[in-house]
Amino acid sequence: MFACFSIMTHLKVGDKAPEFNSINQNSEPISSESLKGTKYIIFFYPKDNTPGCTAEACSIRDHYKKLQKAGYKIFGVSPDSAKKHQNFIGKFDLQYDLLADTEKEMLKAYGAWGEKSFMGKKYIGVHRSTFVIDENGQLSHIYSKVKTKTHGQDLLDDLT
Repeated sequence: MFACFSIMTHLKVGDKAPEFNSINQNSEPISSESLKGTKYIIFFYPKDNTPGCTAEACSIRDHYKKLQKAGYKIFGVSPDSAKKHQNFIGKFDLQYDLLADTEKEMLKAYGAWGEKSFMGKKYIGVHRSTFVIDENGQLSHIYSKVKTKTHGQDLLDDLT
């Protein structure tokens, strides 16, 4: 099994994935409970409509059908609202759900929220990361060093 381990998350391959309850862009509930028996990918990103996040979302979009054919559901997660997610999906023709984690509960549970630094300044924000969950609810892959422009292909290469 391939895994990129991260210093920001306490999780490791083989761990049970954290449970969650969230809503998608249409304010419909999505939970880990509703995904039992399903393989899925959760990718955490900082903000809709920013250059890196758009590149990552579009890279995954471009490989979505092949990942779906391999049996994976895909969920993007950011602190943005469901309404902002609707705009992002419409603007870039994304075919998968985006989950609104405005309270940062999923981000914290997965260890994707924490201290970062940019140009010597420290701040709290989203650590761009991806978690692949198998049909038994266990983490099969963890990506902490995501290349935004090739992330969809990287997932496809590792998972198919």
